[in-house]
Amino acid sequence: VRYLGNRSSGRQGEALAREAASRGATVTLIATMPVSMQPPHEVVAVDTAAEMSEAVARFSEQSDIIMMAAAVADFRPKTHSELKMKKRDGVPEVMLEATVDILDRVGGAKRSDQMVVGFAAETDDLRSNAVEKLVSKGADLIVANDVSAPQVGFGHETNAVLIFGPEDFVVEVPLTHKRAVAAAIFDEIAKRRK
Repeated sequence: VRYLGNRSSGRQGEALAREAASRGATVTLIATMPVSMQPPHEVVAVDTAAEMSEAVARFSEQSDIIMMAAAVADFRPKTHSELKMKKRDGVPEVMLEATVDILDRVGGAKRSDQMVVGFAAETDDLRSNAVEKLVSKGADLIVANDVSAPQVGFGHETNAVLIFGPEDFVVEVPLTHKRAVAAAIFDEIAKRRK
């Protein structure tokens, strides 16, 4: 009946999938929300961070480019109830545990011919957090946005990002529609692909 979640709409992920498809890619979109992608592109519906981790593991080995745009929960409740928790029973104590770090796992296992693009939704120290994530997760690019900024990220049709790469590489994409952000990301990917 109740769950821990976030405000992510999945719009940026769907925009990335559409942009990839428009450039001729065969797309597998792993998503937690209803999407309108149509065959021949595959949509894999998941409900939990664990299900997303399993699905990414199943498809990542065969993929050339892996876009990790989902706002996957970092923590989940250690236990859950099959029955609705009643208010009359008092305030429950919710103990959390870490979920699998999907980007870390994929980045650490990527083939030399694969490209892994991670995303970082930040509220402070955007640049330093993004660069740290780029290095520690083994990603080729990190797309970072300040989700505390107006009209950026969660729940909006627009986004503004910085795309970080190796050797202090940064591209700024000012506030624009999420499909235009996706196009800018794929432009950077195309420059790096052989």
